Amino acid sequence: MQVDAATSGPDAGKRLVVFGCGYVGAAVAAWAQGRGARVTALTRNPATAETLRASGVEVVVADLAAADWHGAIPGGADWVLNSVSSGGGGIEAYRRSYVDGTRSIVAWARAAGGVGTLVYTGSTSVYPQGDGARIDETAPTEATAERPGLLLAAEAAVLGAAEVCRRTFVLRLAGIYGPGRHHVLDQLRSGAGEIAGAGSHRLNLVHRDDIVGAVAACFTAPPGVAGGIFNVADDAPAPKAEVVAWLAAQLGVAIPRFTGEPAGGRRAVTPDRIIVNRRCREVLGWRPAYPSYREGYATLLSH
Repeated sequence: MQVDAATSGPDAGKRLVVFGCGYVGAAVAAWAQGRGARVTALTRNPATAETLRASGVEVVVADLAAADWHGAIPGGADWVLNSVSSGGGGIEAYRRSYVDGTRSIVAWARAAGGVGTLVYTGSTSVYPQGDGARIDETAPTEATAERPGLLLAAEAAVLGAAEVCRRTFVLRLAGIYGPGRHHVLDQLRSGAGEIAGAGSHRLNLVHRDDIVGAVAACFTAPPGVAGGIFNVADDAPAPKAEVVAWLAAQLGVAIPRFTGEPAGGRRAVTPDRIIVNRRCREVLGWRPAYPSYREGYATLLSH
């Protein structure tokens, strides 16, 4: 998404604060700027900070989980996005980024007099189900497992912040792909003879720009939409073998074999299930611009 640091637009005068202004956060910042909103971002990465400043974003460089940045960002923001990542470093880094970081945001909002709409981008990895199950927001989550449990603790901090936020949303994201983030496509282009995972398991994907659309739908939702939890995935989960075969055909390369083993950094192969996006469509009016992997990857292949 191209940054448009507009000074006028439908949201001129509004203010967005982004915590964790990386792959998704920077794209949301660009969307808000394009609508005339003023954007402030917090990041721990100095290089990211320079890139954001060059695009017209006000930047604070700090550790989100700490409190020393609280006085540097005024409260009263119309929109707040928490799109942090663990940044590696194991389970304690996971806890610090997601749980401690989210609690720090809520403490900042409380001390600064409150904010408008708070959106947190979580993950569908909180669901343990497999065996082809259809998963909506009422499905049981895996609170006893370490990483999903931490993600759920972050969600609870967001949903429990009603006293300092006019409304709060949790977006459980499926597998993210988009410009500059397409691991399977990169593997095929490199001539990899094998790919991790099980070919029979369905891939639940969502294009980065459709995540931006979902965040925007939360920020601009009518007053009657109180918030809550929403799955964000495209309309057509497909077996990984189908996706890989289609991409291989587009590239004119051989179809690699599947190892059946987890990808690097994962403890287990992602379960076979269907993430249902119906609530996001019906309540928020969200519609994916890339309803399946074909539309999303076709755009990536054309660049």
